[in-house]
Amino acid sequence: MRGLMLALQYFTRLPLPAALARWAGFDTGLQRASLAHFPGVGLLVAGVAVACYWAVDRVLPRSGFTPLVAAVLSTAATVLFTGGLHEDGLADMADGLGGGRARAAALEIMKDPRIGSFGALALLLALLGKIALLGLIGAVGGWTGAAAALLGGHVTSRGLTLAIVASLPNISSAATSKSLPVAGRIEWTGLLVAAAWSALGLALAAGLSSPGFCAAGVAAAVIALLWIRQMLARRLQGFTGDCLGAAQQLCEIAFYLGAAMALRATA
Repeated sequence: MRGLMLALQYFTRLPLPAALARWAGFDTGLQRASLAHFPGVGLLVAGVAVACYWAVDRVLPRSGFTPLVAAVLSTAATVLFTGGLHEDGLADMADGLGGGRARAAALEIMKDPRIGSFGALALLLALLGKIALLGLIGAVGGWTGAAAALLGGHVTSRGLTLAIVASLPNISSAATSKSLPVAGRIEWTGLLVAAAWSALGLALAAGLSSPGFCAAGVAAAVIALLWIRQMLARRLQGFTGDCLGAAQQLCEIAFYLGAAMALRATA
């Protein structure tokens, strides 16, 4: 429970009582344990997005714009709920890898809080990709299809991101790290907890969708994960907090893409 409380404090803007935050504490071991709840946080974020999508679907029934409006507002809700933490990581990594060919130069650019052209383009394309795909899924599969995509996408993307933590060294500095923890890798027990959270999210998504919907989404997300992990290993020889945020965003979008393709194939 303490690890979950720390994960909620770090990965969301959920206001927790000060007494609860003090009870959770903060140390390296707890930081490591909190990573196991990353997919659990995704389940909560997805819940916020699904509630927003459903509300718009109820307010604007039978409107041709309903899926698109719902996609925009549910995406905005997730950004507000998480503080744009992962989107910020995507922009920083895009600037670093796009603007610096050498490893040292890329890492230096990623530390710069200002956003460059590569980061701005990556952020814009990521938001457009989410909105377009969620709008398409909602138009074909209704709000339940969009709910399944949001549940599967947010949980799966966060669970798969932990594979990077488990297999690559953390090269962040203590002063600039956005990842938890700065040193050390996630333990096997943590991966099992993360897998349990992921399985719960996917089971909920599967109950709202067609048989191949989640399978296609997970397959696409895994492909995205393998691509970004290979790039990080080759370009940076490790990961930073920004890289984890970028991996989450890319895997989430890939899940929506795979799910949308499966939905269109069976429609």
